[in-house]
Amino acid sequence: MSPVSLLLNILWIVLGGAWMAAGWVLAAVIMAITIIGLPWARAAFNIAVYTLFPFGQKAVSRDLYTGERDIGTGPLGVIGNIVWLVLAGWWLAIAHVITAVVLAVTIIGIPFAWAHLKLAGIALWPIGKIIVPA
Repeated sequence: MSPVSLLLNILWIVLGGAWMAAGWVLAAVIMAITIIGLPWARAAFNIAVYTLFPFGQKAVSRDLYTGERDIGTGPLGVIGNIVWLVLAGWWLAIAHVITAVVLAVTIIGIPFAWAHLKLAGIALWPIGKIIVPA
Protein backbone atom coordinates (compact mmCIF):
# COMPACT_ATOMS: atom_id res chain seq x y z
CA MET A 1 0.00 0.00 0.00
CA SER A 2 1.40 3.38 -0.98
CA PRO A 3 1.90 6.10 1.65
CA VAL A 4 -0.89 8.18 0.08
CA SER A 5 -3.30 5.24 0.24
CA LEU A 6 -2.29 4.60 3.83
CA LEU A 7 -2.95 8.22 4.81
CA LEU A 8 -6.29 8.23 2.99
CA ASN A 9 -7.30 4.96 4.66
CA ILE A 10 -6.47 6.33 8.12
CA LEU A 11 -8.53 9.47 7.44
CA TRP A 12 -11.26 7.29 5.99
CA ILE A 13 -11.53 5.19 9.16
CA VAL A 14 -11.88 8.33 11.26
CA LEU A 15 -14.42 9.97 8.90
CA GLY A 16 -17.00 7.21 8.69
CA GLY A 17 -15.24 4.09 7.50
CA ALA A 18 -15.17 2.44 10.91
CA TRP A 19 -18.88 2.72 11.59
CA MET A 20 -19.79 1.57 8.08
CA ALA A 21 -17.44 -1.42 8.39
CA ALA A 22 -19.21 -2.20 11.67
CA GLY A 23 -22.51 -2.13 9.77
CA TRP A 24 -21.15 -4.63 7.25
CA VAL A 25 -19.89 -6.88 10.06
CA LEU A 26 -23.28 -6.67 11.78
CA ALA A 27 -25.01 -7.70 8.54
CA ALA A 28 -22.52 -10.56 8.11
CA VAL A 29 -23.03 -11.81 11.67
CA ILE A 30 -26.81 -11.71 11.31
CA MET A 31 -26.56 -13.63 8.04
CA ALA A 32 -24.14 -16.17 9.56
CA ILE A 33 -26.44 -16.81 12.52
CA THR A 34 -29.18 -17.92 10.14
CA ILE A 35 -26.89 -20.61 8.63
CA ILE A 36 -28.80 -20.21 5.35
CA GLY A 37 -27.20 -16.79 5.01
CA LEU A 38 -23.59 -18.06 5.06
CA PRO A 39 -22.90 -17.15 1.40
CA TRP A 40 -24.05 -13.59 2.12
CA ALA A 41 -22.04 -13.51 5.35
CA ARG A 42 -18.84 -14.34 3.50
CA ALA A 43 -19.43 -11.59 0.96
CA ALA A 44 -20.31 -9.11 3.71
CA PHE A 45 -17.15 -9.92 5.70
CA ASN A 46 -15.02 -9.40 2.57
CA ILE A 47 -16.67 -6.07 1.88
CA ALA A 48 -16.34 -5.06 5.55
CA VAL A 49 -12.56 -5.32 5.16
CA TYR A 50 -12.80 -3.36 1.92
CA THR A 51 -14.91 -0.77 3.72
CA LEU A 52 -12.13 -0.31 6.27
CA PHE A 53 -9.42 0.12 3.62
CA PRO A 54 -10.99 1.23 0.31
CA PHE A 55 -8.08 3.28 -1.01
CA GLY A 56 -5.61 1.21 -3.01
CA GLN A 57 -8.25 -1.46 -3.75
CA LYS A 58 -11.27 -1.79 -5.97
CA ALA A 59 -14.25 -4.10 -6.33
CA VAL A 60 -14.69 -5.79 -9.69
CA SER A 61 -16.97 -8.47 -11.03
CA ARG A 62 -15.47 -11.89 -10.35
CA ASP A 63 -16.30 -13.26 -13.80
CA LEU A 64 -14.60 -10.31 -15.51
CA TYR A 65 -11.53 -10.71 -13.27
CA THR A 66 -11.16 -14.49 -13.63
CA GLY A 67 -12.70 -14.86 -17.07
CA GLU A 68 -14.94 -17.66 -15.81
CA ARG A 69 -18.53 -17.71 -14.65
CA ASP A 70 -19.30 -19.40 -11.35
CA ILE A 71 -22.25 -19.93 -9.04
CA GLY A 72 -22.06 -16.36 -7.69
CA THR A 73 -21.93 -14.69 -11.10
CA GLY A 74 -24.69 -16.68 -12.77
CA PRO A 75 -28.45 -16.88 -12.22
CA LEU A 76 -28.06 -18.07 -8.63
CA GLY A 77 -25.91 -15.03 -7.93
CA VAL A 78 -28.70 -12.77 -9.23
CA ILE A 79 -31.19 -14.48 -6.93
CA GLY A 80 -28.70 -14.18 -4.06
CA ASN A 81 -28.26 -10.48 -4.74
CA ILE A 82 -32.02 -9.93 -4.77
CA VAL A 83 -32.32 -11.68 -1.39
CA TRP A 84 -29.39 -9.61 -0.07
CA LEU A 85 -30.97 -6.39 -1.36
CA VAL A 86 -34.21 -7.11 0.48
CA LEU A 87 -32.60 -8.26 3.74
CA ALA A 88 -29.59 -6.00 4.22
CA GLY A 89 -28.47 -4.20 1.09
CA TRP A 90 -30.93 -1.34 1.14
CA TRP A 91 -30.11 -0.17 4.67
CA LEU A 92 -26.36 -0.41 4.12
CA ALA A 93 -26.71 1.55 0.87
CA ILE A 94 -28.81 4.23 2.59
CA ALA A 95 -26.23 4.52 5.38
CA HIS A 96 -23.43 4.94 2.79
CA VAL A 97 -25.42 7.59 0.91
CA ILE A 98 -26.21 9.53 4.10
CA THR A 99 -22.55 9.42 5.12
CA ALA A 100 -21.55 10.54 1.62
CA VAL A 101 -23.90 13.53 1.75
CA VAL A 102 -22.54 14.58 5.14
CA LEU A 103 -18.94 14.26 3.94
CA ALA A 104 -19.60 16.05 0.63
CA VAL A 105 -20.46 19.24 2.51
CA THR A 106 -16.73 19.86 3.03
CA ILE A 107 -14.14 20.04 0.28
CA ILE A 108 -11.85 17.64 2.14
CA GLY A 109 -14.68 15.11 2.45
CA ILE A 110 -15.49 14.90 -1.27
CA PRO A 111 -13.09 11.99 -2.07
CA PHE A 112 -14.46 10.11 0.93
CA ALA A 113 -18.03 10.85 -0.15
CA TRP A 114 -17.24 9.43 -3.60
CA ALA A 115 -15.87 6.25 -1.99
CA HIS A 116 -19.04 5.92 0.10
CA LEU A 117 -21.16 6.22 -3.05
CA LYS A 118 -19.16 3.42 -4.68
CA LEU A 119 -19.70 1.31 -1.57
CA ALA A 120 -23.43 2.09 -1.68
CA GLY A 121 -23.54 0.48 -5.13
CA ILE A 122 -21.70 -2.56 -3.83
CA ALA A 123 -24.09 -2.70 -0.86
CA LEU A 124 -26.98 -3.17 -3.25
CA TRP A 125 -25.40 -5.99 -5.30
CA PRO A 126 -22.36 -7.61 -3.54
CA ILE A 127 -22.51 -11.25 -4.64
CA GLY A 128 -20.12 -11.94 -7.50
CA LYS A 129 -17.71 -9.13 -6.59
CA ILE A 130 -14.06 -9.56 -5.71
CA ILE A 131 -11.74 -7.03 -4.07
CA VAL A 132 -8.45 -6.54 -5.93
CA PRO A 133 -5.55 -4.10 -5.63
CA ALA A 134 -6.13 -0.96 -7.69
